[in-house]
This record gives sequence, C-alpha cells and structure tokens, in this order.
Amino acid sequence: MSRRPTRTAAPAAQPSATSITAGGAVLARLKAVGVDYIFANSGTDFPPIIEGLAEATARDIALPRAIVIPHEHAAMGMAHGYYLATGRAQAVMAHTNVGLANCAIGAINAAIENVPVILFSGRTPVLEHGRLGARSVPIGWGQEMRDQSALVREASKWDYELRFPEQAAELIDRAYAIASSTPKGPVYLSLPREVLCQPSPADALAQPPRMHPALAAPQPAALDEAARLIAGAKHPVIIAQRGAGSAAAFAALGEMALAWGIPVSQYWAVQLAIAGDHPMSVGVDPASWLKDADLVLVLDSIAPWSPAIHHLAEGCKVVQVGQDPLASRVPIRNFPADVTLVGETADVIPELARRLAPQLAATASQREARRKAVAAAHAARRAAVVAQAKRGDGEPMTKEFVSLTLSQAIETRNATVLSELGCPLEPLTLRSHQAWYQEPHAGGLGWSFPAALGMQLADPKRLVVATMGDGSYMFSNPVACHQIAEALGLSVLVLILNNSEWGAVRRSVLDVYPDGYASKTNKMPLVSLEPSPDFVKVAEASRAFARRVHKGVELGEALRQAIDHVTAGKGLALLDIRVAP
Repeated sequence: MSRRPTRTAAPAAQPSATSITAGGAVLARLKAVGVDYIFANSGTDFPPIIEGLAEATARDIALPRAIVIPHEHAAMGMAHGYYLATGRAQAVMAHTNVGLANCAIGAINAAIENVPVILFSGRTPVLEHGRLGARSVPIGWGQEMRDQSALVREASKWDYELRFPEQAAELIDRAYAIASSTPKGPVYLSLPREVLCQPSPADALAQPPRMHPALAAPQPAALDEAARLIAGAKHPVIIAQRGAGSAAAFAALGEMALAWGIPVSQYWAVQLAIAGDHPMSVGVDPASWLKDADLVLVLDSIAPWSPAIHHLAEGCKVVQVGQDPLASRVPIRNFPADVTLVGETADVIPELARRLAPQLAATASQREARRKAVAAAHAARRAAVVAQAKRGDGEPMTKEFVSLTLSQAIETRNATVLSELGCPLEPLTLRSHQAWYQEPHAGGLGWSFPAALGMQLADPKRLVVATMGDGSYMFSNPVACHQIAEALGLSVLVLILNNSEWGAVRRSVLDVYPDGYASKTNKMPLVSLEPSPDFVKVAEASRAFARRVHKGVELGEALRQAIDHVTAGKGLALLDIRVAP
C-alpha cells in the first residue's frame, strides 16, 4: 500500500541580529523617510506585514503608526487629508487586487491634485508550494491577475513589484522620492507574500534616505517676463484653483493683488488662495473679468475657465503657474501658456511679487484707479451674495444659507471647511491658507468625510468641518468612516446637505438642455435618491452626536451644540440638514 507524500514548505531563512523580515524592513524604512502613518486594511497577504510589525516592535525598531481602516477608499481619503494638513506623504496598504481596486478612486483623486501617496498592496503568492508564504488557501488562486498594477497605473507616477527582500529599503527610498518630486502624486509598489517573508538587511534601516525628491523651479528669465507682462497690463486678472501653497504665499498673494489692483477669481477652487472678504476677491465666476483682460495669471489651475462659455480678448497673454502648468497627464487641455512657470505656487508667488516691486512707483496712478474699481465690484458682489444667502432660511433651506450660517458659527475659530457638493464657497468668510478644500476635480465621490478624518488626525486642535451632499455621504462608506472616527477618537463635524437627489446631475442636465423634456418633468430621471436613509441613526450606531435640521431658524443653535461637542473632544457630530434641490 503506497502512501501519498506530505507536501511541506521549505524551511524559511531566519532573521538574525543584522536582519529582519522584508515585511518589517518595508515598515521600518517608511518611518526613516518620514511617513507617520500607515492606513491599512489587512488580508491574507498580510502575515509577513503583521509579523514584521510585531518583530520590529519587539526589537525596538522605530515604525510609523499602523492603523486599521476598514475600507480602502477611506484609507486613501485619510492619506489625502493628512497630506493637506501637513505637507507630508503617507502610506496606504491594501489587500491584493480587491483592496487595490478599492483604492483606485482615491488614487485618481490624489493624482489630479498632485497629492503624494505611497500606495502598497499585497500580491497573490507566485508559488503554489515549497516556500514560506506560498499559496495556502483558494483565494490565492482567485485573486491572481495578469497585471495587478494596471488597476492604478493610470493614476501612478511610478509602479514596481518587490522581487527580492534586499530591495526593500532602497525601493521605499525611491517610492517616497518620486511621489514627492515635482509634480507630486501617488506611486504604487506591489508586495508578494513570499518575498516579504524572507530576511532583509536591518543594519541601515534608520539611516537617512539615499534618494531625495527632484523639485522644479521656474527659469529666472521666465519669471522676469511674467513680471514684465503683469506690470504692463491694463486689465490683469488672477485665476486660482489650488490655493497659494503656503501661509506665506497666501499672504503674499493678498498683498500683491491689493498693491497692483488685480482681481482674483477662485473659479472651481479646491483650495483657498485669497480671503473671501479681501477687496480684490471677485468671486467664483471670472466671466466679466476675462472678457476685457489683457493678461491672465493662472495659479495652479487644471481648467482656469470654460472655453465653451468664457472667451479671452484678442491678444490677451496668459501666464501659467504650477507643479505641472501644462497638465501633461491630461490628454486634451489647450489653454494658452505664453509664459510657463513650473514650480510650487508657494515659491513662485513671493518671487513674482519681489520682481514686481521695482515697478510699483512707475505704475502708481494706473494701479490706484484699478484698485478702486475692483474693490467696488467686490463690495457689490459680496453684498449680493450675502443678501441672497439670507433669503434661503426657509424650510427647506438653501445651501447658500447653510454656508453663511456655518461661516458665522466658526468665524472666531481655527477651522477648516471641506466641501464635497456641500457648502458653497462664496457665502463663507474664510481668511487663512488652510481654511477651505473642495472635492478633487477628478470627481471621485466620498472624499470629504475620510479626508476630514485625516486632517483631524494630523491636527487634533483644529475644528474640521466636512460638508457634503447626501449622495457624497453614501459614497464615503459612512459606516466605515464613523467606525474610524470612534476608534481613533476623532472629533470631526459632518454636515450633510440633504436634498435627496444627485443635485450636480440635475444642474448638468439643465445646463445642457435648459428647455429639454427633462427640465419639464415633475421628476427628472436618474436623479432621485428618495427615500432618504436615516443618516442620524447611521451616526448614532457609532455613538456620535447626531441631529436632524429642517428649518433655517434651527440651524444656528444646532451648529452651536455640534461645535461645542467636537471642540470638547467628545467625538464626531453629524447634522442632517434638509436643503432645497
């Protein structure tokens, strides 16, 4: 009678005093290059990562803090928000192809906004037997892909697969440096389980990185030409979408715009570039300023205007500034660029202001007249915006009224407002560099809630307010986000501006077909989200403070209670606010 031979794995090489499992080496090197957090959702590919965490801790090796994030989309949003708050790239670890697929929307959002993320996922073990870490359960076959990296390659600056354990440290250096180079963005590294199980050198894991980011700056001649064009323009306009880049540049832009009497339009802004009550801030619609402009200074804008509705005057010059001012990753983007300044707006704005300064005396009368005209236009528009917002206090409220009321509630606080089809920018009075963020132009919904959690994690003393539509809230995997907030003790204020529909879709239909059949129907097809779930109960399931607000007269007091709750560190607060379609 014959016996079937028992199949056993080959014995693993054991780590020594000068080595550590490759999983542990990856983690330790992330700490050395500057990563604070690993936002992780583990799976069957994670044994060597988990063992590496335990081994490194036991050996007193410094590590980033690894935290469980029960959905990968939330992990990507938190890494995005943490970067916005700190300027430091963080790591996300996902489970093989299925976890990576859940990361894809977050990677797309990060890529379009030049947000660096170090993205990892496990890879189905290559071997079926004979080596520690080889496939051991059916899922190892079920998750095999021909090209797993393709799931995020379109959104990645660089991707690779760890092939040998001794590569671990140098690949982390390379990944971090590339992600943080101009233009910044996500990178992806695949981690096969068998490789992570092998020993890797440990003697140099805490050494400074051997590869540093490549940062771009504009040519001096291009800066001089841009300054010459601005100084000589009769009707210059500034359009900003991704903010000013730093607190110092935010202040410099406000001073430069005021000194030169240049209107600043924040068209579809995703970050704040100038205070809402600054006399040169002319709102979100640049139409009336572009038609007469002879010079447009574009600050880090993927689409500074809409060619279908905005038209430049003949001979108008355009100066484009940004990490990737020609948006080279976007196949079609044909905005003019008579002068192109590649670099961080945080560096370019103060340098432009410095080069403009010698021209101030010669242009005094022209600048003064222009400044008065722009300030008058600003005052008139701001008064109209506030008056309209105040009229929206009925049942249901308007989004503009919610925005104005929120602005009054947070005016004296160190606060950040995130809006994802939530509170519009113009009724808010915000005056600081990190006061405003809107959803990325990639449009991957479900961003603001986890991004707010990431920002709160980075800056616990800041009041972080995530405002979003009801559809965006559902896209955020709210049960996962509420669990994260409770588990980590993150006191974020969430405002759901609930109109029980895809409001952005309705507006898009009316924009394309203002007199079409859909505009005349009682219920527009493919728009309704009725019946609306009980979002208050969703939040209460994780012990959050939660209230429903239907009337405008109730909103101020509800906001006061919610803000008192979160600023006291008592956990998340949620208001489900009924707004008009």
